[in-house]
Amino acid sequence: MTENPFLSPSDLPYQLPPFAAVATEHYLPAFEQGMAEQLKAVDAIATNTEEPTFANTVVALERSGLGTLKRVSLVFFNKLSSDTDDGLNAIESEISPKLAAHADKILLNAALFARIEALWEQRERLGLDEQDERLLERYRTEFVRGGAALDAAGKERLSAINTELAELASKFNQQILNDINDAAVHVTDRAELDGLGEDQIGAAEAAAKERGLDGWLITQSNFSRHPLLEDLKDRGLRERLYKATIGRGAGNAETLLRMVRLRAEKARLLGFEHFAAYIAADQTAGNAGIIGERLAGLAEASVRNARREAAELQAVIDGDGGGFQLAAWDWSFYAKQVRQAKYGFDAEALKPYLELERVLVDGVFYAAEQEFGLTFEKREDLAGYHPEATVWEVFDDGEPLGLFVGDFFTRDSKKGGAWMNPLVVQSDLTGDKPVVVNNLNVVKPPEGQPALVTVDNVTTLFHEFGHALHGLLSACRYPKTSMTSTPRDFVEYPSQVNEMWEDWPEVVQHYARHHETGEPAPAELIAQWKAAGKFGEGFASTEYLGAALLDQAWHRLTPEEVPDGGGDAHAVVEAFERKALEDAGIYMPEIAPRYRSGYFAHISIGYAAGYYSYIWSEILDADTVEWFKENGGLTRENGDHFRATLLSKGGSIDPMESYRRFRGRDAEIDPLLERRGLK
Repeated sequence: MTENPFLSPSDLPYQLPPFAAVATEHYLPAFEQGMAEQLKAVDAIATNTEEPTFANTVVALERSGLGTLKRVSLVFFNKLSSDTDDGLNAIESEISPKLAAHADKILLNAALFARIEALWEQRERLGLDEQDERLLERYRTEFVRGGAALDAAGKERLSAINTELAELASKFNQQILNDINDAAVHVTDRAELDGLGEDQIGAAEAAAKERGLDGWLITQSNFSRHPLLEDLKDRGLRERLYKATIGRGAGNAETLLRMVRLRAEKARLLGFEHFAAYIAADQTAGNAGIIGERLAGLAEASVRNARREAAELQAVIDGDGGGFQLAAWDWSFYAKQVRQAKYGFDAEALKPYLELERVLVDGVFYAAEQEFGLTFEKREDLAGYHPEATVWEVFDDGEPLGLFVGDFFTRDSKKGGAWMNPLVVQSDLTGDKPVVVNNLNVVKPPEGQPALVTVDNVTTLFHEFGHALHGLLSACRYPKTSMTSTPRDFVEYPSQVNEMWEDWPEVVQHYARHHETGEPAPAELIAQWKAAGKFGEGFASTEYLGAALLDQAWHRLTPEEVPDGGGDAHAVVEAFERKALEDAGIYMPEIAPRYRSGYFAHISIGYAAGYYSYIWSEILDADTVEWFKENGGLTRENGDHFRATLLSKGGSIDPMESYRRFRGRDAEIDPLLERRGLK
């Protein structure tokens, strides 16, 4: 145990975890010791005979989880997402229910809750500043929503539900990763790959070799729409790839139904009509009714735009003498042709100008330097958790700020999608500076070839780095409310704002350069890219809203309304999904939801009943972009204002109050409607 690297703070710069010293066998003992340490500290707080004070109760509780348990949790769950294996999966299956039970031991501690409630009742007389009061409010809310006010029988049942949900979430996510790997499409005839670039074909060949196969292997993405569908000319292969993509998730049907039923029961125990109401009550939206009305209002216009786009695509098919009706696997292919015809834009023509490292350093990092004065220095002496994870030191006007870790390539051991995780949480209480990691799933090129990325990859790089900035620029007192610890329907907002710089003239001119010659991308090509982005909003909005409304539909059920899996749970899930989309007026056979139920990872974790958050946050985002444009764009003055009033605050004050301090008013929806063509 003395050699376990999690049992003491790291002595590396910024307390970067000592990944080289971490072995699989270290995780479970560290989790067990960390939980024991925290429970001992919590018991001392709860049994303290002194009158409760903010310091001896709330701050003491905040400190209780910052040792071994915090260190091992941050490392383990990032590793589990980005580079898992059978050993880590087994640990997750064992530790997740234990962690849920551990949390319940704290949240259901009556004596501890009594101390917090006493402080809450006298909060106006305690002399708290806004960060202190916010911390007290968050703990009090967490205890109430965690069942602290329930009777003994209710607490026992809630704890059992939470433990089982943790087990099911682990099972659900492991099945998603298995499905992504199993649904890869094996191609043995190179002619079927007509339309792909040499880099794409090379990547498929390398993927096949990695699995010991001849020919080519098209690996899966996280979404219902596979990115290669827009390039593949062979309609038969497009259909095979699409059906393999949306056919995932059958093995998760029973798990999904059980999770939904348990969440519905949990919501009822806690006094809510359904789980969507339970979630909404602690978000900026406030209640599920408002969310439903907003999504429904957007759905009608989205489908109308999508049907207009579908008619354009069908016209191209008919003009080519295709002789078939537009199907879901045709949409991306013909949408690309319409974009080219309308705007002259060919994404493949831009790709040689989009080399991953240059986009990151001369684009993403460059924008952060112009906006906030940040600079980045690669630290070859510091190791990440995987050979492909690179570490940069971040400086704030020359002063050390923190570390950024970038892990950008897809692999079989990494879950799909893209995300940001903290590895060390910023806090004035502890003196810790931030260490954050961005994960993407860019297809890795064959050995010796440049990593050329798609325009979608560029957007994702800027988006995820927006989350990283929210972490790196945090200047909060308490870990619980620092960095990205905000409501789910606010947390996507800063990352969406950061996407604006991807095609900002001075930024794109800085990074869009030919990977061989260094020549800048032609201005005409950049203009075409920007203009072409206006086409396809109907599809994009319908695809997204399909998933958001599906998430709401599952989580607006009472326990009695959750369908029984019977003999074919997968068929039951598919039938529910179809009816939910039809009832919401969002069903189009040509457009699958961005995620279908069985591989909708968001609803197995913290985004359950919260996938609406992206469009909700985009209201703030679009309004913020207008503010930047009105005030001169990418300037240090604008960045400093955004940082001081909002980004640095994390969740240490009410997020909508942060927004009002930044914008001078509440957000308006018109900029979003204009952006998405929904006005």
